[in-house]
Amino acid sequence: MRRILIAAIVAAPLLTAGTEAAARAAAPGPARPNIVYIMSDDHAYQAISAYGSAVSNLAPTPNIDRIARNGAIFTNSFVGNSLCGPSRATLLTGRQSHAHGFRQNGATFDNNAWVWPRALSEAGYTTAMFGKWHINYSPAGIGFDDWKVLDDQGEYYNPDIITPKGRSVVEGYATDLITEYSLDWLKNRRDKSKPFAILIHHKAPHRNFMPALRHVQKYQGVSFPLPANYFDDYRGRKAAAAQEMNIYRDMYEGHDLKMTVAAGSPQLRYNRWPGAFDRMTHRQQAEWDALMQPDNDRMNAAKLTGPDMARWKYQRYMQQYLGTVAAVDEGVGAVLDYLEDSGLDRNTIVVYTSDQGFYLGEHGWFDKRFIYEESMRTPFLIQYPGHIRPGSRVAAPIQNIDYAPTFLDFAGVKGADTIQGRSLRALFGARPPADWRKDVYYHYYEYPGFHAVRAHYGVRGERYKLVRFYGADVDEWELYDLKTDPGEMHNRIADPAMGRVITALKTRLIALRRQYGDDTGPAIALTNLRQRRPARS
Repeated sequence: MRRILIAAIVAAPLLTAGTEAAARAAAPGPARPNIVYIMSDDHAYQAISAYGSAVSNLAPTPNIDRIARNGAIFTNSFVGNSLCGPSRATLLTGRQSHAHGFRQNGATFDNNAWVWPRALSEAGYTTAMFGKWHINYSPAGIGFDDWKVLDDQGEYYNPDIITPKGRSVVEGYATDLITEYSLDWLKNRRDKSKPFAILIHHKAPHRNFMPALRHVQKYQGVSFPLPANYFDDYRGRKAAAAQEMNIYRDMYEGHDLKMTVAAGSPQLRYNRWPGAFDRMTHRQQAEWDALMQPDNDRMNAAKLTGPDMARWKYQRYMQQYLGTVAAVDEGVGAVLDYLEDSGLDRNTIVVYTSDQGFYLGEHGWFDKRFIYEESMRTPFLIQYPGHIRPGSRVAAPIQNIDYAPTFLDFAGVKGADTIQGRSLRALFGARPPADWRKDVYYHYYEYPGFHAVRAHYGVRGERYKLVRFYGADVDEWELYDLKTDPGEMHNRIADPAMGRVITALKTRLIALRRQYGDDTGPAIALTNLRQRRPARS
């Protein structure tokens, strides 16, 4: 069995498999499954090698891939609102953003709301949460038996850690610390007389993409394929043209891309949030600078401009982003190794997902927010020996509203009537049920806000996607044929041949808004269905 050595993690001694087996044997009745829910932040499905993209083949994730080999990989997994806070509230409650009320970052989640971890705790599970919380100050009141969380977004190096005892700075790398806390609880701190559920929430690879020191140079020199639409001109897509999330125009050259002002100088260019670097120890900063300096010196000496600089910035972004993913994959490997060594894997559900998708240069972008594929599509991999056939691929569309009912279903615990999702258990057979959803609903609210993405809602079906952008400066519909235009470059809303498709999709969108009880945003009129021809952007 492959081993991943994580330099920053000091593992406590493993419990013997015999001790774990004795505890299981002593438990009365059929054993309820343990649950290990691992969620990263902004981890694009394109960056997971089990999904087979050209990018991920150059930067593989062998441990995350183990979950796909052991169980199932979902190829049509989506979120209903591609933003960190709303997505986290949805996974906890099984409800869409408008229903749980946390529609944009900066809101405050009510810890008294119904959430599936508390339901499991009340049903006899021991529960814990480690890592990024981000929906209020802390999970106090949720019902976790143990928790340690990052302060707000969290920092990669020497982060502020909040516990029931208070907040303090902890020296180390955030991804490694979260893995260390999780393994310590699994091995030494949980109540072994009970089934357990643990939420492991990584900050990585969220902006500003800072790899662990051991990975800073991991992909330097690797040339990643430039997306075909990297230099998108956004023609016919007014909202896309108005965004501020372009890699070569909007990324901060110091903070995000770690570019220096001149050859031989470690001084960063524009660095909006210097705290990410200032909190490093002198040793960490010196090692970071030494690892980055040669590549920065080559960049400065080349005196790149225009499209050449835009291409260079893409490579630097990818090298930093994928280098940040590496420690997450190692952490997943360490958790899987422990479960297998202890024998716990045989009765444990393991999930790996992200709070949303992310752009890796498609349309020239980083970040998320839009309803376009790379943003609303998120990885989802799950294993449960004896219940999910190894190597399964599931194409049925799922959403993050489905996570809560899935865990409760397998645990035999009744969910709240407010849950809007459906257990995925029905998808692990030969074929999905005839009444499984055929499309998914999406609604993004945060405008004005970071990256200037306009509010919009829409429906994503098997072939077509219909979107309505709305607000003071935009009221536009967009239509995409995902079969002929998977890159979503050609808005066909004004195409006379699409009239029946548009009518059907608007009718379906009305039905979905009614189904989920969403009356936020402008209503849909079934008159004048064809939008005026969009202006050239």
